[in-house]
Amino acid sequence: MHQPENQPAGIEIALWQYSKHEGDWNRWMQSLSPDERERAATYLFDRDRASFVAGRYLLRRLLSMETGTPPAKLLLSPDNHGKLRREGHERPQFSLANADGLVAAAVASGCDHLGIDCERADTEIEAAAVDSYCSADERRWLAELPASERGRAAVALWTLKESHLKALGVGLREDPRNVAFSWKDGIPVMVDGSDRDRRWHHRLVESSSQHVVALAVCSQTGFPGISTRLFQDDSMPSE
Repeated sequence: MHQPENQPAGIEIALWQYSKHEGDWNRWMQSLSPDERERAATYLFDRDRASFVAGRYLLRRLLSMETGTPPAKLLLSPDNHGKLRREGHERPQFSLANADGLVAAAVASGCDHLGIDCERADTEIEAAAVDSYCSADERRWLAELPASERGRAAVALWTLKESHLKALGVGLREDPRNVAFSWKDGIPVMVDGSDRDRRWHHRLVESSSQHVVALAVCSQTGFPGISTRLFQDDSMPSE
């Protein structure tokens, strides 16, 4: 995905409802680094190990297609803030998230910051938790919604904020209430008391009724084109 400098960044999003069979996890492990395999072995619960392995496998497959480097040969390491990077390269930007059987990954070559997050749509968020991450205006907006819509809307706000903080590489070191959203023609728009950087764009990505997926991107060349697809694992076991 090579973008001319005067063209908006192109972003590829892959969503994967991965297999829960241990035989598949072992096959995916072959594309991971030794450090990633060691980390996978530290998880106590199968679901957590499967989620980690599937996420790194998907990310490596996407980056391999982008760079031409075999998945297992890609050198990935966290930066000073803990955000995963490709060693020695600023591009492509990428982000990874997972939630209960779904892995979401985004890759782009022409943007400054990129973040993706996903959560189950039926996640129950207690009122105290909503107060801890929503601004006063967001809480008023939620309260005005029909009760049947309020839960999913609260999850959507959380994923939007999380995707933005992941794009910045700061995580919850910044108060989520400082990243507030309103809605313009059904599109989330970041707002606060000052003039926010207009290079930021946020979207809720169509996925399924079971999950909410949010994307945050900072691009100097305008709103990026977004391509979303369901990932299909077409790899075969090694001989």
